[in-house]
Amino acid sequence: MTDNPKVLISGAGPVGLTLANELVRHGISVRIVDKSAGRTDKSKALVMWSRTLELFDDAGYAKDFMSSGMPAHGAQISTGSQVVARVSFDLIDSRFAYALMIAQSETERVLEERLAASGVAVERGVALAGFADKGSAVEAQLTRANGETEKVEADWLVGCDGAHSTVRHGLGFAFEGSTLQSHWALADGHITGLAPADHLHIFWHRDGILAFFPIVGDRWRVIANLGPARDGETHPDPTLEEINALMARRGSPGIVMSDPVWLAAFRINERKVRDYSKGRVFLAGDAAHIHSPAGGQGMNTGMQDAFNLAWKLALVIEGAARPALLDSYSPERTAVGDRVLRNAGRLTEAAMLRNPLLQDLRNTVVRFAAGFPQVQHKMADQLGEMDIGYPDSPLTARNGRVANGPKAGERWPDRLPEGAGGTRFTALGPAGLVADLAAKFPKLVVAAPTSDPAHTTALRLIRPDGYVGFAGAPTDAVRAEAYLAALASEA
Repeated sequence: MTDNPKVLISGAGPVGLTLANELVRHGISVRIVDKSAGRTDKSKALVMWSRTLELFDDAGYAKDFMSSGMPAHGAQISTGSQVVARVSFDLIDSRFAYALMIAQSETERVLEERLAASGVAVERGVALAGFADKGSAVEAQLTRANGETEKVEADWLVGCDGAHSTVRHGLGFAFEGSTLQSHWALADGHITGLAPADHLHIFWHRDGILAFFPIVGDRWRVIANLGPARDGETHPDPTLEEINALMARRGSPGIVMSDPVWLAAFRINERKVRDYSKGRVFLAGDAAHIHSPAGGQGMNTGMQDAFNLAWKLALVIEGAARPALLDSYSPERTAVGDRVLRNAGRLTEAAMLRNPLLQDLRNTVVRFAAGFPQVQHKMADQLGEMDIGYPDSPLTARNGRVANGPKAGERWPDRLPEGAGGTRFTALGPAGLVADLAAKFPKLVVAAPTSDPAHTTALRLIRPDGYVGFAGAPTDAVRAEAYLAALASEA
C-alpha cells in the first residue's frame, strides 16, 4: 500500500474501480477507499453499453466481463397486445454491437479482482472524513470503522462516492435538479413467460410503464411506476404478489416471477453539478450526475468519466503533459452529462404519459419513426453511447481538412494500436510524418503508419480515449506538431 499516493480515490463502486484500474495500468500510485464493508450484493446498474466495452477493450480487459454477463441484441416496446417498436442493437456501429447485461455486483467483482492482481487492495470500512486543497497537494482525513483516523497527502483527489458524495459536499458544489413526483418499484427475480430472452422488453400500458431487463439465465430486472408522490414521501417495498399483479395487468399474458432476489421501492432523482472539478479535486459518476434509469446509461457515463480523467491525470503526473490538460475534463464531461440527463428525462416522460390521447399519439409517432432504418440506426447508436463526441472541447483542433473518415472531436471507430490504448496519442497517417511526430513527442505519441488508402490522405492525432483530437491533410503536419506542443510538458 502507498501511504501518500499520487491519486486518492473516494468510492469503490464501478466508477472508482475503473479509475483505479486505469491509473494503475499507467503506473500511477493510488489508494482507493470506501466506507462500505464490502462490495454491493445487488444487481443495481445492469447494462454495459458498446462504447464502454470499446474503452475497456482498448485498455485490454473487456473480455474479463464477458463470462459474467450475457449479450442483449435488441429492445421491444409494446402495449401488451401490440408491438409499438423494435430496436436492434446489431445496428450499433461498434465491434460490440450489443448490450452486455451484467449485474453491478459482478462488474465490481471483476474490477476489484483485476485491481488486486495489480497489487492494489480496496480499503473497505474507510471513509473520507474531510479534505483540504493546499494548492500543491490535497490533505485528506480518513476514518476507519473502529474509529481510527489517518491523515493522507495526495497530489489529486477524485470523488467517485455516489449521490451523497462527501467530496462534492466538501467542494460546496450545488447538486442542481429535482426529484420526480412519482413512486417506482424494482424487482429482481426469476421469470417465466417472457421471450426472447436476449431482448429488453418495455410495456407502455395505459396505467404506466413496465420494463424488463435480462440479467442471466431466467433472472430479470423489472421496473414499474406506481403512481404520484409528494415531496419527501416514501413508499413501502413491493411484495412479490404486488409485482406479479403489476405484470399481469400491464404485460403480455403468462409472465410470472418467483424467487425474488431483491424487491425495492425508489424515487428518481435528476441532478447534476455544473463543474466536475476545482483545483486538485475532481468528481466522477453519481457524485457529479444522477438521472432516470431509462436507457441504462448512468454507470456507463460514470465509467466514461473515469476513462476521460485517467489518461489526462496520468500524462500530467508522468510529466508528459502540462497540468492545463486537466482543464478539459470538466467541460467535456459536463456536456455529456447534460445530454444524458436530457435524453433519459425525455424517455421517462414519454413512458409516463397518462393522457390516453397523448399515449395514442406517442405510440403512433414512435411506430412510424421506428419504421425507418436510419431512425433505427440512430436510436441504437444513441443507446450504445456511440454518438458521443467532443466537438467543442478545448482539446479539439478546429478547421481540419479531411476528405473522409472521422473529423476532430469524433470517435475513432477502430481498435487503438498496441501500445497506445488509453496511454498515448496515436499519430495515424503517412509513415514518415507520424514517425517524425512520435520522435519529437515520445512521451505523448505512438506512431501508427498506415498504407490504407482511406487514411493515407489524412493525418490524425487520436486521443488515448479513442476520440480524434486533430484531423487534417498530410500538408498540415506543422499544425499537428503545434497541437502536440501546446499539450506537451515544458519539462
